[in-house]
Amino acid sequence: QVQLVESGGGLVQTGGSLRLSCAAAGSIVSINVMGWYRRAPGKQRELVASITRGGSTDYADSVKGRFTISRDNAQNTMYLQMNSLKPEDTAVYYCNSRTWAGAVYWGQGTQVTVSS
Repeated sequence: QVQLVESGGGLVQTGGSLRLSCAAAGSIVSINVMGWYRRAPGKQRELVASITRGGSTDYADSVKGRFTISRDNAQNTMYLQMNSLKPEDTAVYYCNSRTWAGAVYWGQGTQVTVSS
């Protein structure tokens, strides 16, 4: 089992920055890929960024050049640095992990609101 707890969401103006954190606990060594997803009002959940244990990253086209995902394996924590935020980035952001065996875990979500 893996437990994920997000923090760092909030309200920010257009052009501002936020840093999300995801602390993992439990069977940490079993985690391979971690990622951030988001669900905006009235829309489906979408992948924002992902990072493997080895540090390979992938980003949604909509956030490339503005968001940076990182992972501290020693601290069992993943981050999402979000810069140049836009109103369309408003969503609930979820931390996700997938183990080597394919099990998927989710955090409870943290709200990010970007005002225009």
